[in-house]
Amino acid sequence: MPAHPKITALAGGVGASKLLLGFYKEMDPRQLSIIVNTGDDIVLHGLRISPDLDIVTYTLAGIVDSAKGWGFPGESFHALKRLARFGRAIWFNLGDRDLATHIHRTAMLMEGKTLSQAVR
Repeated sequence: MPAHPKITALAGGVGASKLLLGFYKEMDPRQLSIIVNTGDDIVLHGLRISPDLDIVTYTLAGIVDSAKGWGFPGESFHALKRLARFGRAIWFNLGDRDLATHIHRTAMLMEGKTLSQAVR
């Protein structure tokens, strides 16, 4: 058995992100490959949203709101409230800082980048 086994994880959601964080903290992160669910990705307000990918990324980066398990701590929802006043769908909680991720990802995809490239 190799001294440093490689692990490939199939993941999606809050629970998986917490499990991955444990792996990430206890092993050499370079030995960890993560394949994140994109089956729940949606386009909303013209933006490509990848909720499972974002939860995993934010969790491993140490910037997730640990109380909620998603988004950023102390997030505001001013843009979402304004969208509601225009009669737009607000069932998906898009925080103001989280919107920057979606805008940036969508722009990269429109520039011809792949989702994997946008994640990096």
